[in-house]
Amino acid sequence: MREAVHIGPNPAAEPDLQQLVGEVALGDREAFAAVYDLVAAPVLGVVRSVLRDRAQSEEVTQEVLVEVWRTAARYRPERGTALNWILTLAHRRAVDRVRSVEASAAREERAALLDRLPEYDEVSEQVEARLEREQVRRCLRTLTELQRQSVTLAYYRGLTYREVAEALALPLGTVKTRLRDGLIRLRDCLGVGA
Repeated sequence: MREAVHIGPNPAAEPDLQQLVGEVALGDREAFAAVYDLVAAPVLGVVRSVLRDRAQSEEVTQEVLVEVWRTAARYRPERGTALNWILTLAHRRAVDRVRSVEASAAREERAALLDRLPEYDEVSEQVEARLEREQVRRCLRTLTELQRQSVTLAYYRGLTYREVAEALALPLGTVKTRLRDGLIRLRDCLGVGA
């Protein structure tokens, strides 16, 4: 009977990951280097499957391996294999990064919305101006047609008294009288002091 041929590294020669993590817990740097070599690729694979971004995946992989160095004493063999423990750390860290990025984007979006909101003073000024315009419109409706036309041409279109008189085909004196009477009625309607 032929002996089984094994291709690749000799499994008997590979150090036991569980034992290496135990040595890392005692501060053994060589053991950590061996753990790093054994798990860096699988950790990167798990992280990359969550993050999809290569640069962030590499960064998170480094964070996970540092966490393995710092927390190796927390590993409990009775709860599962060392590789599963490390890959669980990797998955959690990757998910945390996704949540952090999403929270940051949400904060930035809220800040951008706040930047687009007008200041309180600006809002109150807009409301006040709108109310004033509405009151002026209401008061303009109380004028006679000739007064309203004269005031509109002179104050809203910027025509001179002479131009208003020409536009309405009226004598200049009549336009001046209508403007004066119209402005007095507007002042009284708007409650502006004399």
